[in-house]
Amino acid sequence: MQLTRLFNEFFNSEKACGIILIFVTILSIVIANSSLQAPYINFWHTDIIGHDIVHWINDGLMAIFFLLIGLELEREVYCGELSNFKTASLPIFAATGGMLMPAAIYLLFNYGTATQRGAGIPMATDIAFAIGMLSLLGNRVNPSLKIFLTALAVIDDLGAIIIIALFYTQTISWVNLLIALCIFVVLLILNRLKVYNLIPYITGGVFMWYCMLHSGVHATISGVLLAFAIPFSRGDEKSPSYRLQHFLHKPVSFFILPVFAIANTGIAVPGNWIEGLAHAGSTGIIAGLTIGKPLGISLFSFAAVKAGLSQLPSEVSWKNIIGAGMLAGIGFTMSIFITMLAFKGETTISSAKTAILTGSVISGIAGLIWLAFSFRKTNALPE
Repeated sequence: MQLTRLFNEFFNSEKACGIILIFVTILSIVIANSSLQAPYINFWHTDIIGHDIVHWINDGLMAIFFLLIGLELEREVYCGELSNFKTASLPIFAATGGMLMPAAIYLLFNYGTATQRGAGIPMATDIAFAIGMLSLLGNRVNPSLKIFLTALAVIDDLGAIIIIALFYTQTISWVNLLIALCIFVVLLILNRLKVYNLIPYITGGVFMWYCMLHSGVHATISGVLLAFAIPFSRGDEKSPSYRLQHFLHKPVSFFILPVFAIANTGIAVPGNWIEGLAHAGSTGIIAGLTIGKPLGISLFSFAAVKAGLSQLPSEVSWKNIIGAGMLAGIGFTMSIFITMLAFKGETTISSAKTAILTGSVISGIAGLIWLAFSFRKTNALPE
């Protein structure tokens, strides 16, 4: 199978980003637990125009990340893995199982408790980390599995965005929301009129983000809406969608996501952090990521194939699907993002972040070992 140039660019940038994310995450945790702990943590809570730095990163810079995710999803819908039902259905079913099962497992531990609101935390998959870990296996990984995991993660992120809109939105300002939606409609009209200049879309996107920020609906939603308003045309290098996606890859991969990681993983690990992992919230997150993700993805994929609704990609075995499900348990970026929306108390947030890191590390290592073993047994694509 031949990979398109844009997919190769997307995969390679995410691969490099995954390595950087691992490095900055470790660095941030080390600094947060050193003698620089207080000034380091306080820096990220410095007030700038009514909001701290972390808030501007999470609500501002991350809207650009979601714009890129939306553009990638748009490409997949028009000419990629999601362009027809047979190819799109497997990652769709897999992503659905990969969201529902972790949430169900989390609720088994937390239903009716103060941490019940965190059910969305283990539902997310971090694209950069998942692909970064998969890339460590080199050319033993066939293109079909790469595309399956990428499509699954993109759909997973879309699901996370919908969950944010439905369950993590507080008081809504209908006036601001209506203005934001009106701007979106205007951008769609420009699309239909075949206006290919990006300036009107970017300008409208900024105003849409501002209105969404003050509407009560999470501002990052504007990034996804903007992506679907930008003309895709034929999807070639002259397409506005292609040009913007190409432009955003490196800033998002090498600046926005690392900055988000540094700002949100400054976790002061308490001396009794192991005991903290035994709390219902932490247990639910770890179990959801390490067990719920691969179980939900594998079961839903198997059911879809057996029902004739989907087909297994060429040169991809069920062992590969299970391994991809394990890597999907790396929930880092989106899981931390949802944590910041779900909880308010610093202690609860810190415990959740520690659980996310623990579950993600376990998922990443387990998935890497499982896939390495399965490739060695099948000798599908030897190096």
